[in-house]
Amino acid sequence: MEKLTDIRWYDSVESTNDEARRLLCELDNLSVIAARCQTAGRGQGDHKWHSRPGENLTFSVVLKFGGEGALAPLAARDALLITETVTLALRLYLADEGVKARIKWPNDIYVGDLKVCGILIENVLHGQEVASSIIGIGLNLNQTVFPEDIPNPTSLSLLTGRRYDPERELVRFHGILADCAEKTNTAEGRRYLDGIFNEYMFRLP
Repeated sequence: MEKLTDIRWYDSVESTNDEARRLLCELDNLSVIAARCQTAGRGQGDHKWHSRPGENLTFSVVLKFGGEGALAPLAARDALLITETVTLALRLYLADEGVKARIKWPNDIYVGDLKVCGILIENVLHGQEVASSIIGIGLNLNQTVFPEDIPNPTSLSLLTGRRYDPERELVRFHGILADCAEKTNTAEGRRYLDGIFNEYMFRLP
């Protein structure tokens, strides 16, 4: 394992969300657990997340609320703000690469009719508030060949024709996410997150 500021890279883990949960007490706000190979990645419900080792970004971000060095307190009823924060950060990151993305309810990032990213959010509640959130992200970065049973995948490389360094790209995304997370600290920022999410979110029939 290597550590770079708030980002810890593993050669292989079963699930970055599970590893983040195991280390939750020692991780600071905006810490990241990333894996070059994820052997049991999870999606929403009982779905699995497929990713070729070393080609994509598979990682989990920890957000903490209401404590020292954390974000402002967040009521459990307002937990959608976490989804709004992450999806805004992903849209901004992709926009920097010239890719216009939209949000498929509740947890996918699409470009046109193709899925480029999946999100799995697992919140830890304390009473009526969110104490921590573990945000698993699988972003297809360089993969160009996918299993036939995955219906509509794409990757940033397929969309742009370029290859990407996963470690460098994760540092870039982390900075964007940190800026977006700060918006949860103010009423104005929260209204902005709501507005952007509703503008770019769609539901499948």
